Amino acid sequence: MATIPLTKRGAALLKEELHRLKTVERPAVITAIAEARAQGDLSENAEYDAAKDKQGFIEGRIQEVEGKLSVAQVIDPSTLDAGGRVVFGSTVDLEEEESGAEVTYQIVGEDEADLKQGLISVGSPISRALIGKSAGDVAEVQAPGGIKRYEIIDVRYA
Repeated sequence: MATIPLTKRGAALLKEELHRLKTVERPAVITAIAEARAQGDLSENAEYDAAKDKQGFIEGRIQEVEGKLSVAQVIDPSTLDAGGRVVFGSTVDLEEEESGAEVTYQIVGEDEADLKQGLISVGSPISRALIGKSAGDVAEVQAPGGIKRYEIIDVRYA
């Protein structure tokens, strides 16, 4: 299995989720199953079916998170020295050439991406267009509305 890039923050979030799933969610669903079982006939017990479904989801998510953490390549952006180039983990200030709108994005792993927080996936079209470029360069991104051009204003590793 290939390694999965994660920022230090993203790895911590996955570890927190795993801890919550194992210490809070799993015991709660086990209790719910026991309570539903105590109600008698399981063939017509919706609470039991729902609890079993939730248990399956939780166990699947635990396996998924453990798998990702086992192959994660944790990258601390503050320790990067990429010579001013855009790399995984870097924070990039951009200006769209057409509108003049300025945006700031950090390039993160797939599980960390959240556009509202300015976190874009390393596999996104804009990330692929930015990686390897430096401040002053122009990146062309194929967007649904056509090609957008962004000038890279600054690249930070924080």
